[in-house]
Parts: sequence; structure tokens; C-alpha cells
Amino acid sequence: MPMSTPDKTRPPRHISPLSRAIFASRWLQLPLYLGLIAAQAVYAFHFWIELVHLLEAAFGSQTALQALVNNIGYKTEPAVTGLNETVIMLVVLALIDVVMISNLLIMVIVGGYETFVSRMYLEHHPDQPEWLSHVNASVLKVKLAMAIIGISSIHLLKTFINAANYEEKVLIWQTIIHVTFLLSAMAIAYTDKLLNETRAIEHKNH
Repeated sequence: MPMSTPDKTRPPRHISPLSRAIFASRWLQLPLYLGLIAAQAVYAFHFWIELVHLLEAAFGSQTALQALVNNIGYKTEPAVTGLNETVIMLVVLALIDVVMISNLLIMVIVGGYETFVSRMYLEHHPDQPEWLSHVNASVLKVKLAMAIIGISSIHLLKTFINAANYEEKVLIWQTIIHVTFLLSAMAIAYTDKLLNETRAIEHKNH
């Protein structure tokens, strides 16, 4: 028996007030995304503070150098009196870390708002992100998982460079946590692949 297809000429069904209220509750997420935008501004401010300290330290400011050393948790004997390769590398990795977390925030803000709150109609905008054209809850989860792995990799690299100032158990646990993130992302991506294959088979059968 062939499956019946919906009649597209019929007028849409009446939506009950309760259904409208429940659907409108998605706008309660708007303050959350606005809060993430505020967090993005804080990260941008922190990025510029660290960058200014790095530039000042490069021109010989001991105050800026001490601020950098304290922020990255770098300790050595004798005390650091000038920029060296390790300090520069740790500061640059910290700046990259801020940028990657900022990218993660953008994905959550833009992708989450587009997926769960309201369309933004950016199809013809010249600056529309490539990934936004095919974003959905499943794609967003995979992209967030990959972003978290990138951030975890930066943190792990910073720890290994500054390993002398960490206990062995800290290094081990950070490695275990990073591997856990990696396995979780692989599981999410594999599950998404299976779901897409199932949808493709169902679509083909119909």
C-alpha cells in the first residue's frame, strides 16, 4: 500500500495558544546568548591586555614581564629578567587559547541562535560563515566537540612546555582528560555518521 503524502494545498492547522506559548519559550534563550556575547567581550579585553603586556615586555618593561610570568604560571631559578623563548611561546599559546575559545563562543552564539531560536536569514550576506549554511543540532555538536579538542590540545601543550612547574599527576590527568575528549568527539562523529546513513536509507526507500 503506497504511503499517503501530505496535501500541501490544505491550509495549515490551527495552532493552539498552549502550543504557541511553548514554541515562544525558545526566546528565553536570548538572554543566554547575549550573556555569551558579553563573555566574548571580556575575552577580547583579556586578549588585548596580554598582548600589550607582551609588547611592553619586549621593550624591556619588567612590570609587564612579571605580569606575564605570573599569568602563565612560569617559574624558574634564577628568576626571569627578560623575555625568553619559553615565555614568549607560553604567552602566544595563551593568546591562541583565547582566540580558540572565542571561536567556540561564536559557534555557540550564531549556530545555537540559528538552530534553536530564530533564523537570521544570512544566505546572501557576503560574510556568512560557510558552516552556517548547513548547520543543525547534530553538525553543531560535532563542530563544538572538535573545537573543545583544539582548546584541550593548546592547554596540554602549554602544560608540557611548562612541565617543570607541574606535578606528575597533573600531567597524567590532563593527558587522560584530553584523550577522553578525543574519544568523545570520535563517538559523536560516528553516531552522527550512522544517523545520516539511516536517514539516507529511509529517504531512498521512500
